[in-house]
Amino acid sequence: MTTVWVELLGLSFAQTYYNAAGVRTRCLEAGQGEALILLHGTGGHAETYVRNLAAHAPYFRTLAIDMIGHGFTDKPNRPYTIPVYVQHVLDFMDAVGIEKAHFSGESLGGWVAAWLASAHPQRVGKLVLNTAGGLIADPQVMERIRTLSRAAVENPSRDAVRKRLEFLMYDPATVTDELVEIRYRIYTQPEMRQAMENILCLQEMETRQQNLLTPEQLRRITAPTLVVWTTHDPTAPPEVGRRFCEYIPNSRFHVLERCGHWPQFESAEEFNRLHLDFLRS
Repeated sequence: MTTVWVELLGLSFAQTYYNAAGVRTRCLEAGQGEALILLHGTGGHAETYVRNLAAHAPYFRTLAIDMIGHGFTDKPNRPYTIPVYVQHVLDFMDAVGIEKAHFSGESLGGWVAAWLASAHPQRVGKLVLNTAGGLIADPQVMERIRTLSRAAVENPSRDAVRKRLEFLMYDPATVTDELVEIRYRIYTQPEMRQAMENILCLQEMETRQQNLLTPEQLRRITAPTLVVWTTHDPTAPPEVGRRFCEYIPNSRFHVLERCGHWPQFESAEEFNRLHLDFLRS
């Protein structure tokens, strides 16, 4: 299994921090041209897309960010609802000088990207929803995410972090020691315990239901949209992905085999090919 450094060998990239309306925001970026913003899932970070940067940099200014409260971005002490994430992404775009971008979001990132595309269509080119959240509230999945996430930050250990990461994968062997170490360093930051509680507000039923995407919101999305799902996503079956396409007018649907909640990582070559075909068409 290759390491993060091997994935980035030969690529001119930068780890950069931008002031997004007072929120110091970490970003991995590479390439030039039209902007492509990559948004991670719950408890995630920019390394979610480490296997995708090199493939996309020849065609796009590719920016993978740590969303508010996540990774090494600032963690103001307030619940991170979807409008909070959306505003942070808009503030990041303004800080970087990006008027309009393509968006690809995984899980929570897809939820945020879909909300943004509905509310601010002028800021979005094309849209990719990758095992996206925001359409359903499954109590069992929500409880599993709460339990694993809290265990990883309350009494942090590499074993607990590994279990949280293995939840995302079809093949647990996909989780490398290096990926565990990266997330362990993030989760052992002093402010991370409180930040995780703010992140997990969307795993509480009342708050989640208040933030779910409605059919009316999805029908307002004008961006050409690709919905990507997998055969072994632990959060929702492919039928949920098809529901996104039922509501979003100009959308298409694709299922990737033998991968879980991180197809961009587990099946990077196939994902990159599918992703680029859509974004460049």
